[in-house]
Amino acid sequence: MHRPRTDSPALKVIFLGGVGEIGKNMTALEFGNDIIVIDCGSCFPNVDMPGVDLVIPDTSYLLANRDRVRGIVLTHGHEDHIGALPYVLKDLNVPVYGTKITLALVDAKLREQKTENVKLNIVKPGSTVQFGCFKVEFVNVSHSIAGSCALAVTTPVGTVFHTGDFKVDFTPIDGNVIDLQRIAEIGRRGVLLLLCESTNIERKGSSMSEATVGASFDGIFADNPERRIIIATFASNIHRVQQIIDLAVKYKRKVAFCGRSMVNIAAAAAKIGELRYSDDVVVDIDKIKNIDDKNLVIISTGSQGEPMSALTRMASDEMSKVRLGYNDTVIISASPIPGNERMVYNVINNLYRHGCKVIYESLAEVHVSGHAYQEELKLMHALLKPKFFMPVHGEHRHQKKHAELAVRTGMPPMNIIVPDIGNQVLVTRRSMKPGDNVSAGAVLVDGLGVGDVGSTVLRDRKHLAEEGLFVIVIGIDREEGRVTGVDVISRGFVYADSAEDLLEEAKQLVLRVSDKTDLKELEDPTVYKNVIRREMKSFLYKETRRSPMILPIVTES
Repeated sequence: MHRPRTDSPALKVIFLGGVGEIGKNMTALEFGNDIIVIDCGSCFPNVDMPGVDLVIPDTSYLLANRDRVRGIVLTHGHEDHIGALPYVLKDLNVPVYGTKITLALVDAKLREQKTENVKLNIVKPGSTVQFGCFKVEFVNVSHSIAGSCALAVTTPVGTVFHTGDFKVDFTPIDGNVIDLQRIAEIGRRGVLLLLCESTNIERKGSSMSEATVGASFDGIFADNPERRIIIATFASNIHRVQQIIDLAVKYKRKVAFCGRSMVNIAAAAAKIGELRYSDDVVVDIDKIKNIDDKNLVIISTGSQGEPMSALTRMASDEMSKVRLGYNDTVIISASPIPGNERMVYNVINNLYRHGCKVIYESLAEVHVSGHAYQEELKLMHALLKPKFFMPVHGEHRHQKKHAELAVRTGMPPMNIIVPDIGNQVLVTRRSMKPGDNVSAGAVLVDGLGVGDVGSTVLRDRKHLAEEGLFVIVIGIDREEGRVTGVDVISRGFVYADSAEDLLEEAKQLVLRVSDKTDLKELEDPTVYKNVIRREMKSFLYKETRRSPMILPIVTES
């Protein structure tokens, strides 16, 4: 890999994730001999990645320059900002900086993946950390998770302001209002480059306060005094979980956490005081059978319809601990992430089949976004008044719309670049221009394997899923030069008991091909197997108009 020169006077902004996509956020800032990394996130696999558990950024550029990477700074503790850390830190052992709750969540993930000897450094909003030529200030912002920060990075060419994920909430649950005063001060001091999130650029106006959800929940609790209440939300939305617990206390109900991530995050948040409740309020999910419906609230994972999540398993009758019925009110306190809509609606349909009363975002204000709407984004631009701008954290359409908004606020179009993954942008005090691209993209995590599932494996999996598998086991006697037996196994292609004639014809085809092959001189069976595969492919398509994966296996007797 090409090693960049280290004597350039330009700041290099390198995008390894989080642009042109939702998720796996990762950006590197490089100047001279110093590199810092902002966030290290993951994302869920899409429908073209069967069997894949997680997608993380390709960090080969950082690994090639590991001696110059000074640290990783985290804006907050959501999966799309910290989810790749357990995998990346195994090869890139650098210090990690974040707020108390962010690092508590990171520590839990590292323990789960058995990633050891990581230097975790807690910072508070308002504090600064020096990384070589970079000085990073953590600025308090509001978001759907506690401990969220924007980053003001002082570099040799000027200040880079990275918003992280944010919203403007004047009535946050924890009372920590976004520090607009400090943001304005940084703007007056001068901002060279703004990297601003773009997730909700398509939404006009301003986002609602998280307190709105609490008021909606209060009404639902009051309207369902005799019913059991089940609320599915993101486990990381600690403020929302706190509101639910507070309402449970108000209405004299016990709380049970359901779902591995919900239990783990609640424990981690309670340990450091970010989640507050008395021991007599929370009960183990295994002990809820002895509690009357009217006295219980279950806080669950599964707001995105994830196949293995607690709510999905409840709705599918696969969770013995919680059996749904007509006396259940289920609240889905989240909006579907793009691509998850079908899974969420399947869960809702199954909940209705159980007789549950279901409340979700389109029916009541049971969810508010943690991301800034257009007016909040305009405010950020107005306060910071950056010279240059690059929209981040969104699909390409989001970034383009954000660029258009920046122009409407007075930003010259020539001072805006819409980056993509792998882009390297060179920034000086007077200019901003594209540089050479770097190695970047997606690394797939499948079970214990990291990066060993590539395009060929995915293509085979899709082929198997779409067309099925046709295995031909051929026994041969090399000395006599004859076939001793042919067995055909079909999986996901045809049902053997109803396709006896087809399978018999397939066996006869193998025998005809074998008769034309000198099996005594068969040193390398590859050519023989390729002929079998080609002839069988033509035969099966002619008979069925299907193209299964064909796998010939030759054994010698």
